[in-house]
Amino acid sequence: MSTPILSLENVSKSFGPVTVIDDVSVDVYPGKVQVLLGENGAGKSTLIKMMAGVYQPDGGRILVDGKEVTLPDTKASENLGIATIHQELNLVGSMSIAENISMGRMPKRFGLVDRRRMRADARAALALIGLDLDVDQHVGELGIARQQLVEIAKALSMDARMLILDEPTAALTKREIAALFGVVEDLRQQDVGMIFISHHLDEIAAIGDSVSVLRDGSFVAEVPATTHEDELVRLMVGRDIAQQFPRRREYQGPPDTLLSVQNLSTKGMVNDVSFEARAGEVVALAGLVGAGRTEVVRAIAGVDPYLSGTVQVRGKDLPRLDVGAAIRAGVGHVPEDRKVQGLVLGASVNDNIGYATLASTARAGVVDFAGQRSRAQGVADTLRIRMRDLDQPVGSLSGGNQQKAVFARWILAESSVLLLDEPTRGVDVGAKVEIYELINAITAAGGAVVMVSSELPEVLGMADRILVMSGGHISGELDATDATQDAVMSLAVRDVQRDLEDQQMKDEA
Repeated sequence: MSTPILSLENVSKSFGPVTVIDDVSVDVYPGKVQVLLGENGAGKSTLIKMMAGVYQPDGGRILVDGKEVTLPDTKASENLGIATIHQELNLVGSMSIAENISMGRMPKRFGLVDRRRMRADARAALALIGLDLDVDQHVGELGIARQQLVEIAKALSMDARMLILDEPTAALTKREIAALFGVVEDLRQQDVGMIFISHHLDEIAAIGDSVSVLRDGSFVAEVPATTHEDELVRLMVGRDIAQQFPRRREYQGPPDTLLSVQNLSTKGMVNDVSFEARAGEVVALAGLVGAGRTEVVRAIAGVDPYLSGTVQVRGKDLPRLDVGAAIRAGVGHVPEDRKVQGLVLGASVNDNIGYATLASTARAGVVDFAGQRSRAQGVADTLRIRMRDLDQPVGSLSGGNQQKAVFARWILAESSVLLLDEPTRGVDVGAKVEIYELINAITAAGGAVVMVSSELPEVLGMADRILVMSGGHISGELDATDATQDAVMSLAVRDVQRDLEDQQMKDEA
């Protein structure tokens, strides 16, 4: 076998008293895709940051082309041909594709930026991955999938021979994932080595060559990418997960209507949506991206305005565009993008958990800091949030633990109606099961959950009723006991097909 492009040999890394990587070895070979697999908090991010020069190992060695090196910073890593495509892309939306690709090394002529050469260089970089775009177009005008491809083209233009792909498919559609995988296959043929991180186990066999499994910062095993998913899960979490979607319907009380939405319409997106959510049930909003699901839950939560309709909680009208009123009424909202909309990343775990209850637990107008801390510690322990302590910045937690911190806020607030928008996006299979158990606990206590999810197995596995949205309104309702993926998709595309047919008729006329 050829010499690895990069090797980590028995590396370790600690932050204070906490060891996050302990004696781990990984090799990345030319033309091979090495998958890093592990639960949130297993050490994957720390490991790739060592490869990228962000962190330096406390022990062990880093080798490039068989020779020991030090990577004191990201520039040193890039100079050796190692490039990282982060989940949060390193692009400037207000700049053109050409400017982004040449950022930091723009060609000069007579002391000025040589824009003709810059455009030519950008077109050549895009050609490396078979992408034909107007290089003068602003990156912010592109979808996330094409932005990722621009980031890859940028890396290749810097003579990268190894790519670190960190959750590249998290926000992509199936069609976009297929296009990305086509590019990865082309890069494999060009002898580019790759590290690939994904929580979608079904992607591993399609894209990987071998899998390095981490658990709690330690190396567990290296196995072929064709290894069965059940075995991968066992290696990741250290136990068998008997049921992927452990939905239990344990509520025995009266099926009171907790949430009633009637004739809800928003500007340009949601049209006359009506539904109810009752005590003890999970109602899923299914549909294609852009169907209006997120807009519905954001309007209910008081985040966005709506033009007409009513929202009631326990029979009482909920004011429009009033997040505070929604919280006081018992409505909790776990948003689609936890990092931007759900958390203050620079603030502590303690502060993030307590934001919704600062006012309600105050004494004579004075915040009960000691009580808040005690309550936050209690719910953090219950949810098994992996952290150093409550003062740790929430942004430094793994994705799954960040998501559990958002849940903790609403559990502490004793929310009876929980709006979950893509609640398991970007979390591993072990953390997913823990989140599903939280949903069970909420409904068992008589709460109601409204869940937006783009993962049909999750919808079918965890919902009691499925409301399918298409074109901004509800196109049908299905009972989860006899619903199928085909039935959901048929309702999801019904209005899209109708619109296409109407457009064809107009074109023919």
